Amino acid sequence: MDLSKLKRLLGLDIDDKTKDVPLQFIIDNVKEMILNYCNMDELPEGLFNTAYRMAIDLYRNESPGDESTPLGTVSSITTGDTSTSFLSTTNEFKDSLLKDYKKQLNRYRRIEWM
Repeated sequence: MDLSKLKRLLGLDIDDKTKDVPLQFIIDNVKEMILNYCNMDELPEGLFNTAYRMAIDLYRNESPGDESTPLGTVSSITTGDTSTSFLSTTNEFKDSLLKDYKKQLNRYRRIEWM
């Protein structure tokens, strides 16, 4: 995966280096998720577009490198004495990211014998 291609897909300025570290982290994280799930050592060419889509989703939903973290989805509201509870968007998103791409990943997944 290429950092400059990911920047172009996200609509970011290629010459702007301020987001390079978080973007490289996302690239490494997506590769790691795919390789671990598929039990492979190298990312196959047929999964490059899927990897870029996963990276875009991770960037837009987790905002790595951003100090302010969104509170998340409201899970409950109590009116008397005012109480609001939030679900963690990070945990929700990480659980759903792999599910969204399993169809594409399963085509390349290898069985691992223990």
